[in-house]
Amino acid sequence: MTNTLKTLTFGLVAGAIAAPAFAQDISFWSWRQEDRAVYEQIIETFQAQNPGITVTFEAFEAASYATVLSTALAADNGPDAMMVRAYGAFETVANGGYLMPLTTAEVPGLADLPAAALASQTLRADGKVYGVPFASQTMLIVYNKDIYEQLGLSVPETWADLAANAEAIEAAGMFAFANGTATAWQNETIVSALTASTIGRGFYDDLIAGNADFTDARFVEGLTKLQEISAYFPDGFIGLDYASSQQLFASGLAVMFAGGSFELANFRSQNADLNLGVFAAPGQAAGDEKLVATFFDGGYAGYAKTEHPEAVTKFLSFLATQEFGQDFANSLGNISPIPGVTFENPLLQEVAQLNQNSVPYIMLTNFRFQEPSGSVLLQAEVQRMLAGESTPEAAAKAVTDGIATYYAPFQK
Repeated sequence: MTNTLKTLTFGLVAGAIAAPAFAQDISFWSWRQEDRAVYEQIIETFQAQNPGITVTFEAFEAASYATVLSTALAADNGPDAMMVRAYGAFETVANGGYLMPLTTAEVPGLADLPAAALASQTLRADGKVYGVPFASQTMLIVYNKDIYEQLGLSVPETWADLAANAEAIEAAGMFAFANGTATAWQNETIVSALTASTIGRGFYDDLIAGNADFTDARFVEGLTKLQEISAYFPDGFIGLDYASSQQLFASGLAVMFAGGSFELANFRSQNADLNLGVFAAPGQAAGDEKLVATFFDGGYAGYAKTEHPEAVTKFLSFLATQEFGQDFANSLGNISPIPGVTFENPLLQEVAQLNQNSVPYIMLTNFRFQEPSGSVLLQAEVQRMLAGESTPEAAAKAVTDGIATYYAPFQK
């Protein structure tokens, strides 16, 4: 064998041996089946920047995702990278030791993310971050701008203005609000969307500091105002479910919807001609701070037992860049927490502006870690209150008493 041939043969063998070390195939799981095309495009961008890493996207039905993921992780067969929920649902996965802890050394973009976003992906037991937060959601009022204009209405500055708008809408033969209470989680949403400004930032600060509970007069006042404004919900709203509420608004039969910013894309998909606007429900006086309530929707995490930790951290690092955040905002119509992201959609820009004056979506961010969760308690009590079976004071006490079974600051 000639020296040239020997050299060529050795090179081919060495290349064959070395190739698997550089070729890294990783899986990425999600509950967002409807976003497949966008994520596959995002993955193509990542792969072009990181030759040798291939990411395979797999999406599951949202309702079964938690079960599918937890079963796979428990069987030591989890995906290399995955979408995880936030707060209490996140801790269910992170507490099992299934996720790789993340630091700014591996994922530099974490250093620029807001503290509230990182908190949604931080395990309280060890204070470590295990996921890259990917979206914020905002509780506010969505309204039909065309109908507001037809009726000569303007965005309300006070609670009295909001009630006057509702009166004018009903006088014109439409429902003021589309909301119903048959779908339990909606009862939590309407509290934050309609009463955050009435309750006020001070209450939330005191609550988080352990200096107040839900029997506080400020929170009771918020429930009282919710009870009052429910007079402008549709006839029979106690039996009206979430899907039907959405349809009432999308069809133009109702003019306002108290809900989340996540509704915007859905309403547009149901009726592309809708001219949508958003505003924060006002407080009692024009000078009261107009507040929305916010939470973070989930994060991107890595499997602690992945065979390709370097590739996974590179992928997660990419998902924390402004480049990704911009693509995420433009393509998926969500508010990215990554600094520097701008919004081509003017409505998203309005939401982002409202977020500058926000309080936490408190039951999710602070009281959905143990049972009975604040969310379950509030949802049930609001439903009873609006059905005339309870009062704001009784509802507030029931929520406080339930949480007090495990939360020391309420045990007084």
